[in-house]
Amino acid sequence: MPELPEVETVVRDLRPLLAGRSVRSIHTGPHSLRRPWKPEWTPRMGGAAFETIRRRGKWIVAELGTRGGLLIHLGMTGQLTAVAADEPRSNHTHFVFLLNDATELRFRDIRRFGSFEWFAEISTIDELLDGKLGPEPFDIPVKPFREALRNSTRTLKALLLDQAVVAGVGNIYADESLYRAKLHPETRGNTLTAAQCDRLRLAIEAVIGKAIEYRGSTIRDYVGGSGLKGGFQNEFAAYGRTGEACSRCGTPIEMVRVAGRSSHFCPRCQRR
Repeated sequence: MPELPEVETVVRDLRPLLAGRSVRSIHTGPHSLRRPWKPEWTPRMGGAAFETIRRRGKWIVAELGTRGGLLIHLGMTGQLTAVAADEPRSNHTHFVFLLNDATELRFRDIRRFGSFEWFAEISTIDELLDGKLGPEPFDIPVKPFREALRNSTRTLKALLLDQAVVAGVGNIYADESLYRAKLHPETRGNTLTAAQCDRLRLAIEAVIGKAIEYRGSTIRDYVGGSGLKGGFQNEFAAYGRTGEACSRCGTPIEMVRVAGRSSHFCPRCQRR
């Protein structure tokens, strides 16, 4: 599933390609996504112009001025790209927005776990997201983050996957952050010291920042808004490296199931 670095890359790619462009027509495929598109939304978007496109957690918000906005989630295999209108459409393309400059904004999603929703007011989208999401990785407040971890008996892996604790972190970047902070994924939050909480907070920020520089991670389907793949998968220190040598101590990386997800760690550097 695309996480914050991948979604941020999509947004950065699309921002200059969509700004000021208006929607001439909308075409939807025969299969519904996780949240079905309502037919009455289509006429309300006719002529809508993209003012800006931004990200909150793993969500994409497209602002359409007086025509409201779109709330978009890429799901597990979603690809949101802007391409020339005469470029052949790939299979599993469920949304096509024909723009006034002969460009098409296309959404392709093999597994159909993604979603497109229209809202009449941008403020409604912001209230919805702020109600379910915690702080962004670059704006994590020190004291509340310590309290969120130390007041919980859950594992660190489960806490990092909780979007109300930190927005945008998923399985890949939870593993990478815990590796950088030298903390075991099965460690309970209420066993941490304040210093360990701070170390994890800084690790999350560093890992996410570096992943954005590399345009995210392409494991299977992910591509940015311009169709280019990510490169951070070549920089993984823990995720997906079961049996390979730890880059710090040489101990083989191990994998366990934590919070229902595969979790990769160094048993020597990340002792429980």
